[in-house]
Amino acid sequence: MVDDELSVPRSVPPSADHRDVGALLRAAGWESCGVGDWAIALRSPSGRHAARISPFDPAAPYTAELYRRAASTGQVPRLDLHVGLEGGAELTVMEFLEPVAQGEAVAMHRAIESRELVVARLVEHIDDVHALGARELPWWGPVDDNPANVMRAADGRVVVTDLFYADGPGLFATVLSDPDRVARAIPPAARRFMFELPLSSSGGWDADALQAMRGGLAAADAALGLEGRG
Repeated sequence: MVDDELSVPRSVPPSADHRDVGALLRAAGWESCGVGDWAIALRSPSGRHAARISPFDPAAPYTAELYRRAASTGQVPRLDLHVGLEGGAELTVMEFLEPVAQGEAVAMHRAIESRELVVARLVEHIDDVHALGARELPWWGPVDDNPANVMRAADGRVVVTDLFYADGPGLFATVLSDPDRVARAIPPAARRFMFELPLSSSGGWDADALQAMRGGLAAADAALGLEGRG
């Protein structure tokens, strides 16, 4: 039963982090179906649901908010669950999606950019939630027009996903150049696992850069009296 599948992610305790959730879902038969820079994806045993699990993704709550607000358009995925996990990790569960042809994806993004009537309500929601993120989050990126972010639901609907993102290169460059700024902007409890991102596309950090980022941020936390708050 689909409801039985969703009962597993819905049972995640408040103290769970991304590792706990991944282990819990895998034990229930969810299988790996993708990995990106910010998250991994697991597919439910029935194939009808997908879980996106990230160690750190400041944009995830805004993506979930878009899915809620724009649900009536049918042009975003059905959101089954979004939970902020321990240490700033994120869990999003939604309907499973398949890729669309490149041309179809490009046409969808073109319609959004041109604010065509067929996507007018969707664009209003995109604008509103993107503006909210820009007000609330440093290192906020523009709307992502990657064709891979246009997908198809099982019922044939063409939907947009992951339109919002944090500027990862800018953020992590600032961790190196001005760790105090990052320490002030993002509480330790919201970035405990920020150096555990999969980074499957970008290839990850070298050991020296990772050590420098960890050390600089730890020193900034200590100087600002933020130690022990994560």
